[in-house]
Amino acid sequence: MSGRDNVNSLENKVSETIERTDHLVELIPVEHLTWRPELPNGQPTASDLGHLVGHLLDCVAGFCAALYAAYPSELSGFVSLQSLPVNHACLPEEARKQMKIYADHIHRGFQQSTDADLARRIPTVFVPEGETLLSLLLGNLEHLINHKYQLFFYLKLAGVAVNSEDIYAWRGVLPKG
Repeated sequence: MSGRDNVNSLENKVSETIERTDHLVELIPVEHLTWRPELPNGQPTASDLGHLVGHLLDCVAGFCAALYAAYPSELSGFVSLQSLPVNHACLPEEARKQMKIYADHIHRGFQQSTDADLARRIPTVFVPEGETLLSLLLGNLEHLINHKYQLFFYLKLAGVAVNSEDIYAWRGVLPKG
């Protein structure tokens, strides 16, 4: 064991999720950016596709924030990421460029990590005594996966032809028997 097996597995899953999210963003027709699902009476208005894309940027940026909190001196360049806009109506091309920037930084952050680091407690605004780095990264992964599915579902409702191959990275066919 290299002391990075778990980190590498986690990084691969995060990278795969970002890649599939990027793929779904690429499928958004620009003329659909203001489309939003209609909800039953009395329900709050749903986000339109453009704002959902902007929120996906916030989801991906969360990994950068967690990794920076774990390695502030080693990843001091991450501070510049705070100037990138998130949670705004966003064009797909803009979002894809920004996701690439975040993905490159996330890779750098994971390169700092070892399996032992995943158990380190990182103080947060919500939990001053700290949560483990693994919990922070898994929480960000859950957040991104939930909104990736939201985008997938919105695309289906908007009439864009998407299927499971657009949302999941296939590992191959399982052997029969």
